[in-house]
Amino acid sequence: MIESNVKIHNRFSVEFKLSFLARKKKKVSEFAVNTWIFIPNSLDINPSTYDKKDFYRDLKSNLRLITPVFLLRDIAHGKNSPIAKLETSFREMASQPTRTNISEYEHQIKLFLSICKSALRSETQHILQTNKAEELTYLIASFVTNIQLIGTSYRNLLQIINAPTVGQNLLNYFRFGDEFLSNTIEQHCFRLLQAFDTQAEPTAIELSQNLRQLIKDEIKYRKQHKFLTVDKQSKNLNRELIHRLGLLKKYAEDVLFLSTEKKKDGIIKEQIYYSIAAGISMIFATAIAFSFQQKYGNLTMPFFVALVVSYMLKDRIKELGRYYFAYKLGRKYFDHKTSISLKNNHIGWSKEAMDFISETKVPDEVVRFRNRSAILEADNRNNNEKIILYRKLIRLNRESLDKCGDYYFAGINDIIRLNLTSLLFKMDDPEFQLFTIEKHQSFGLVTGEKIYYLNLIMQFKSENQLAYQRFRVVLSRNGISDLEIIPL
Repeated sequence: MIESNVKIHNRFSVEFKLSFLARKKKKVSEFAVNTWIFIPNSLDINPSTYDKKDFYRDLKSNLRLITPVFLLRDIAHGKNSPIAKLETSFREMASQPTRTNISEYEHQIKLFLSICKSALRSETQHILQTNKAEELTYLIASFVTNIQLIGTSYRNLLQIINAPTVGQNLLNYFRFGDEFLSNTIEQHCFRLLQAFDTQAEPTAIELSQNLRQLIKDEIKYRKQHKFLTVDKQSKNLNRELIHRLGLLKKYAEDVLFLSTEKKKDGIIKEQIYYSIAAGISMIFATAIAFSFQQKYGNLTMPFFVALVVSYMLKDRIKELGRYYFAYKLGRKYFDHKTSISLKNNHIGWSKEAMDFISETKVPDEVVRFRNRSAILEADNRNNNEKIILYRKLIRLNRESLDKCGDYYFAGINDIIRLNLTSLLFKMDDPEFQLFTIEKHQSFGLVTGEKIYYLNLIMQFKSENQLAYQRFRVVLSRNGISDLEIIPL
């Protein structure tokens, strides 16, 4: 099964988060994602101005394991809580600080932080989707209680590693986790506070007070331990804080990122096809040379001319053969094949390819989902939209996924960021003057925005799934204005 989440990453990039869920009882799972990108002709994006190299330069892909799923209450109270595994690794490392135990100690800290962040995000989203006051009171109370228990449980583990065998560098791993956890708690509390702080109902006021108190406690704790906090009076300090938040995020979450080794796909078959093309051209040249030699003999002018012409044609036949086979090969194979692994444990592979295609090669259902307006369809007869097809094929091995750790990993996330800066170069100025009638004047001017639509249709295919989604990116010279999810 494939799950997707598309959002604006920044002013110039769109982020596609694709979750590939491997079945528990199936040894190998395969997934395919096809994305048709419809680009307005006026942007002058075509194979001669935007090739594969340009596309992959604008594309960034990160592969990571899907975070193990835990409820916040299960982390705080559950028998199989990650805190129990965390405590075990702390004790083993403090007793015997071997390389293996130190690596496991740091690994469990990072995994615990990723699990907590995911649980906090899910719990926050669930609360924000709840409308009933009595349910909100219970959910917020549980949210605050569970966070306090989790924070206290983690911080109490310091007593275990407060030992002569544990050096300062190992204590730093714990402190990095403590600082990251505190910042994550504060971040999600502020998200909830934004929703309730503007409401005047007594329940909302009480909920806001509880959240505000939890935030104050975390800020106080960070100041006591000399962790960076927001300072209204210091831009430099806030800049340093933002930089440190980024470093802590990378440190905590790199435990789930997978090792990848990318190479060109179908290299051996490509060389075989090219050799066949060279062989065909050589057969042609040799046949001409032999026939003229037999008819006119050696060291004659006709034989000399035949050799020159056959050599010229041989070269062209070879290049045409290479082009033909490259075209056929490109349709069947992919541009790149990426091997996916974690700590020398091969999990599977990913293949990707990008091609400009004509509308005649687009499936009928995709053209129907594109659903052009009448005026756009009329314009498209003369100014065809350019269509990019981006293909992705992923294969995962269930047994290898199960060897990734003590937790159950449902599959992998492929986080793709597509930078659209290359599409902006030939856009018109974003400001457009419009006339309007004013009451006391003959006319007035209103400034409108000149926009372009980039349509994307994604097809998801797995064992029991065939689904489509359509998105429309609203672009201007200033970047991305909006991202619309259009129902099919």
